[in-house]
Amino acid sequence: MNKQIKNRHDIRKLLDDTILQLERNTRFLETKQYLQHGKMSVYEHCIRVAEKSCDIAWKMRLDVDYTILIRGALLHDYFLYDWHKKDSSHRLHGFFYPGKAYENAKRDVALTEIEEDIIKHHMFPLTVIPPKSKEAWIVCIADKICASEETLKRK
Repeated sequence: MNKQIKNRHDIRKLLDDTILQLERNTRFLETKQYLQHGKMSVYEHCIRVAEKSCDIAWKMRLDVDYTILIRGALLHDYFLYDWHKKDSSHRLHGFFYPGKAYENAKRDVALTEIEEDIIKHHMFPLTVIPPKSKEAWIVCIADKICASEETLKRK
């Protein structure tokens, strides 16, 4: 576990600092323009997934790198387009957007191997290669929990 992480307050501060860093240095704010599930923006969804990922890791007392976990979770849906628009390039969005999110993230920030793993494999089993790291498995699970809640909430 990160030496600087001693409690949930430390995790929240790291999350808030990471969000601010991405807002200032990437196109992360653009994700506010795109809907993900129901009325939830991609921006809000990614923050929820980061929060849920941290909750899972903390409650299970997993030895994870919270900095990498948070960055990967925040960038996992960094595809930067409206997949709801009728466009042939959006066909089978769920299968292919992790690759687009990875390309965008790689262009905007230096990614660790674990962050790459998180972004590329969070849609498992739609993406046939499973996550390799603890952090990527956590984000994969957190994403499915958040997506389910967001989808069911809209009805």
